[in-house]
Amino acid sequence: MYPRQLVPTLQRLSAGFPVVAVTGPRQSGKTTLVRQLFADKAYVSLEDPQEHAFASEDPRGFLARFQQGAIFDEAQRWPDLFSYLQGMVDEDRTPGRFVLTGSQQFGLLSGVTQSLAGRVGMTRLLPLSLSELPTAQIDALGLDALMLRGLYPVLHAQPSLLAADWLASYTATYVERDVRQVINVQDLAAFQKFLRLCAARTGQLLNVSALAGEADISSHTARAWLSVLEACDLVFLLPPYHRNFGKRLVKSPKLYFVDTGLACWLLGIRDAGTLALHPLRGAIFETLVVGEFMKSRLNAGLPPDLYFWRDNNGLEADLVFEVGGKLQPVEIKSGATVTPDYIRAGQKAARFAGEEALLPWLVHGGSDAYERSGVRVIGWRDLRDLQLPDR
Repeated sequence: MYPRQLVPTLQRLSAGFPVVAVTGPRQSGKTTLVRQLFADKAYVSLEDPQEHAFASEDPRGFLARFQQGAIFDEAQRWPDLFSYLQGMVDEDRTPGRFVLTGSQQFGLLSGVTQSLAGRVGMTRLLPLSLSELPTAQIDALGLDALMLRGLYPVLHAQPSLLAADWLASYTATYVERDVRQVINVQDLAAFQKFLRLCAARTGQLLNVSALAGEADISSHTARAWLSVLEACDLVFLLPPYHRNFGKRLVKSPKLYFVDTGLACWLLGIRDAGTLALHPLRGAIFETLVVGEFMKSRLNAGLPPDLYFWRDNNGLEADLVFEVGGKLQPVEIKSGATVTPDYIRAGQKAARFAGEEALLPWLVHGGSDAYERSGVRVIGWRDLRDLQLPDR
């Protein structure tokens, strides 16, 4: 198992809350992590038909086995669990007593907010971050092969496993199944087309009407399907920064896939050579970088609080976050060589905020790391060691 950066957060929350919950996409390593970290607890998968039937037919008898606590995997499969746990933890608020996991935020979060509010510490575990992979493994792959393979743990724990084979199975058995269960998708072909069109928009402004038109579905359906992809932690929307610096702002969010490997597979990219020349390589690299910032925040138990900036005057920053009342702008370029144009883009990324902007960062697809002309240059591998401030 790879060491996960979420461990200190889980330990902190389990020392203060009677219930700890871990959400995240399928196969991100939730079960492996909690079973290792809470090895003294009984483990129950609510996807096991026998356990689910027992819980549904005799809930009190089912839970009587776990007075000392337990791990309930895929807890959203039994919605009544949350109400019963409320009574149990109100009688005994021993910290870290129960651990819940779930791959659909809809079911898990609705149960938590209705029954366990104030009793549960919430976390999210996304696929591996660069900081969780050994340096030797990253170097052996290189950037394009890493983006193509993605960061689901199994694909790195079993290097002989072909990414295309695993991702095809993942899409069929998890993505399509989970989403169809939540919103009862009738037309699988239309949903598959919608998924591919979303992948083609990773790292780009989201226009729901245009997306719906290309997918031959209504805007209402497109929004519903997007919300479920978000709830299953397959995509996320990066909002524009909310403060107005006297300019007309672009108000649409940007769409990102949580995993570059899944995006590449949906785009039909099957080898690193094709990716190296693909017109969406820059957007896929941006997806990787923004995902690393997202994972850093979530692993620390913090809200993402990440944004981008774009206005109608041509000023833009690929990523923006607040630090001590100032703004940290980040420009992202996929090229391995830092050119004068890259430096100018980094400088430009800070102009919208004036004196409120910190020294801009330029994250690029090479290994150079230095400060040049008022820009901090960061190679993509150095994201492994990047420590983001709380605010």
